[in-house]
Amino acid sequence: MFNELSDNLAAAFNRLRGRGVLSDADVKEGLREVRRILLEADVNFQLTREFVERVEKKAVGVSQIRTVAPAQQLVKIVYDELTVMLGERREGLKLSSVPPTVILMVGLQGSGKTTTAAKLARKLKGEGRAVRLIAADVYRPAAIDQLETLGRDLDIPVFADRTTTDVERIVRAGLEVARRERDRVVLIDTAGRLQIDTEMMDELRRVKGAVHPDEILFVADGMTGQDAVTIAKGFDDALGITGVILTKLDGDARGGAALSIYGVTKKPIKYIGVGEKPDALEEFHPDRMASRILQQGDVLSLVEKAQEAFDADEAKKLEKKVRKEGMDLNDFLGAMKQIQRLGPLEGVLKMLPGVNSKMLKQANVDPNRMRHLEAIVLSMTAAERKKPDLMNGSRRARVAKGSGRPISEVNRLLEQFRDMQKMMKKMGAGGGGRMMPPPGMFGGFR
Repeated sequence: MFNELSDNLAAAFNRLRGRGVLSDADVKEGLREVRRILLEADVNFQLTREFVERVEKKAVGVSQIRTVAPAQQLVKIVYDELTVMLGERREGLKLSSVPPTVILMVGLQGSGKTTTAAKLARKLKGEGRAVRLIAADVYRPAAIDQLETLGRDLDIPVFADRTTTDVERIVRAGLEVARRERDRVVLIDTAGRLQIDTEMMDELRRVKGAVHPDEILFVADGMTGQDAVTIAKGFDDALGITGVILTKLDGDARGGAALSIYGVTKKPIKYIGVGEKPDALEEFHPDRMASRILQQGDVLSLVEKAQEAFDADEAKKLEKKVRKEGMDLNDFLGAMKQIQRLGPLEGVLKMLPGVNSKMLKQANVDPNRMRHLEAIVLSMTAAERKKPDLMNGSRRARVAKGSGRPISEVNRLLEQFRDMQKMMKKMGAGGGGRMMPPPGMFGGFR
């Protein structure tokens, strides 16, 4: 996500930092480079021009500042303007004071509406709300089956009616069931359509009139770039969308759609899809995203992920046990499973300040490393996990064969585990955060 844009901006600012004192000509040259980078990232031309003009206006005299390095001051101005371009502040869902809150999901076919509806339902359910999905896509083959399967996997009820293709009738009936069952939120999954398809857009207007949704969320494929922005504007003109969910951002290195869609539509990005798994839907925070783009990290989102993923009671039990008996490989395995809940390790590391895609390549972060470590530990006997000192040469060879990993990986795991034990003894095993294995366990980060 944003790798190409982020790396190019970082390179441009590094060149400016290398010059030390900046002249006004240096600043203008740097902003021309920023303009070129944004256009190559498929950011809307008009928005790019306005962005550079605002930055240039604020940057007047930056070369005269002595208390803060001029290049760093310019980065701060760019950060502020990126935040504005992305929407300024986080805007959450508008939840009705009289339930159920009705959310209408709209967009093109193939943008990921159905899976996104299920992801959002899962997130809202995790916040303690009773959620129901309504299957209102009567055109795409197996669309209803797909939503029912997702609902079953997530234990979320799905209303469907295969006896009719009258979408307005389906959503009315589904909403009636939701009121009867006292659901807090209802998400309506509609069929994909083009904004220029008058008949299909009229159908959405009728649905809107029938259920009076609290939110109309446009689901856009982030990889379509400026097309997503144009289509979003078309849906907004026709329906009056209230927000945007950008999907497939994990596959978009440029990020032009994310940087343009708010500026063109003035409708906030509320969530972003960053993967295929049910939990791969993140709240969108403009300031945090601007920080990620400029490689300043996103520690707040990382902390929130950790709070959501880690079991506090489990962490306390583990800490108490380690304080009393010391750490063994069973404890390590438990801590490792908690880390897995944070998502792909590469995504977690990118939230740390200063980490860029080039560093990750050099560090050789293996996305399968976590599973390999788990296979090694689980190939040991209970006694070996309890007392890793038992692991002599023949035992290590047996574990390597059983886990399907080279003996060098077994040796490295045991060596790093001993280092971790020493570190925890020095720190007194204080705090659940210290129970987490260091990043060096999973690649070149040490």
